[in-house]
Amino acid sequence: MQDIINNLPKLAKDKHKENKTFFTKLKKKPPKQLDYLMQELHDDEFQHTDCLECANCCKTTGPLFTPKDIERIAKHFKMKQQQFIDTYLRVDEDNDYVLQSVPCTFLGADNYCSIYEVRPKACREFPHTDRKKFQQISNLTLKNVAICPAAYNIVEEMKRRLKM
Repeated sequence: MQDIINNLPKLAKDKHKENKTFFTKLKKKPPKQLDYLMQELHDDEFQHTDCLECANCCKTTGPLFTPKDIERIAKHFKMKQQQFIDTYLRVDEDNDYVLQSVPCTFLGADNYCSIYEVRPKACREFPHTDRKKFQQISNLTLKNVAICPAAYNIVEEMKRRLKM
């Protein structure tokens, strides 16, 4: 798995132009059944992908924390929201709350998340490959294929199935 993770940024970079062209066409004329196809591709990929073997998303990027995330996680820690923010978060250039540093503070050496049951929405939905109106998040997907082997595989299979 580590070899795949190590090679992923280069693979994604090599495919970036091709993927960008594909997503531009997809945005202009999304197939009628795109949401169903994406759900199928996502489900198929995660039948044999174990995120606990990888956790590259947790090691290399940090999620956005919504106000609801902050409220839920602070409550989990029995902290005041501001105390949680001061302890774990910072405001980024887009004025969003993000982790102070990566890898994620809540990621254990065994790749388990210590706040899995109350994790942020962005973590719950990552890599966003089963999202409705998938064509609207192509910029996010272009970034995620360089981070997540499953996202990379899903996009490659999607390109094979949808000749654009």
